[in-house]
Amino acid sequence: MRLARFICGWTLLSLLAASAAAEESLVIEAPAGLKKVPVPADNPLSAAKIELGKQLYFDPRLSRDNTVSCASCHAPEKGWSNGERFATGIKGQKGNRSAPTIINAAYQSFQFWDGRAIEVEGQALGPIQNPVEMDLTLPELVEKLNKIDGYKKQFQAVFGTDANAESVAKAIGAFERTVLSGDAPYDRFKAGETSALSESAQRGMKIFFGKGHCSACHAGPNFTDGAFHNLGLGMDAKEPDLGRYAVTKLEGDKGSFKTPTLREIARTAPYMHDGSVATLEDVIEHYVRGGVANPYLDEEVYKLQVTDEEKKDLITFLKEGLTSPSYPLVKPPKLPE
Repeated sequence: MRLARFICGWTLLSLLAASAAAEESLVIEAPAGLKKVPVPADNPLSAAKIELGKQLYFDPRLSRDNTVSCASCHAPEKGWSNGERFATGIKGQKGNRSAPTIINAAYQSFQFWDGRAIEVEGQALGPIQNPVEMDLTLPELVEKLNKIDGYKKQFQAVFGTDANAESVAKAIGAFERTVLSGDAPYDRFKAGETSALSESAQRGMKIFFGKGHCSACHAGPNFTDGAFHNLGLGMDAKEPDLGRYAVTKLEGDKGSFKTPTLREIARTAPYMHDGSVATLEDVIEHYVRGGVANPYLDEEVYKLQVTDEEKKDLITFLKEGLTSPSYPLVKPPKLPE
């Protein structure tokens, strides 16, 4: 009989070593402030699957020259991003977009800045195949993994088959669904702990949900509407990145990019899809200017009317209120041989 075990999402990873060999189904209890963690019916969680996905996530052998892993651009110690303007692949190649955080990606249907993939499982194989990032074809990936005895045994134990593209995506997706951030001071304040936020953060919260109009896009428990918006960044370039338009071919999607979560926002600088905004102070100034004018500027973007003191309070709320003491700092595992 399969035993459902309820484990706090933010402490799950510390327990995996002791339970990786077990076959129980896991139901992740989300941190305070978040909704139930969505898990697709065709990819139920197990400790062994999550551990396998964790190994794959941190393994640079998933790249052509064995130098770049998923964690290279989405590092736990850097807000599950990379702390740089652009993602960097093999041979030092640079992309043209920043590395979005993995934090709470389980709650987002659309993945990547332009939403071209669905769910974390749909996203997992993209960077591996990208010639600028990890540059490994799927047949090459599968062949490489199945030559590693430790991986071959784990795939057989978890999926009943040798490694294949689908099982790699499912394993990595299972691990990424455990990278959660909640139970922040904001959540505790909302639950009635009035001392959880400083007076400045409380004033900033009122601005965020009030005159700042921030919650129009950064909405819900994950502080994102999951939609796509044109903020004007880069639209004055000779050949601008058209974002969501490349996926939908809809005129109104030109220059639109997915709203990121604000959970752990203090850890994930630089900001915006192109990493062009260095600090949260600069982000606020971008909205004070009303974005960058262009024919597709989102209707939700207009000049933010706030005083210097209100700017400070707003930033205090973002930094203090949405930074969790239970941050999911995951250490790289021992890799199979």
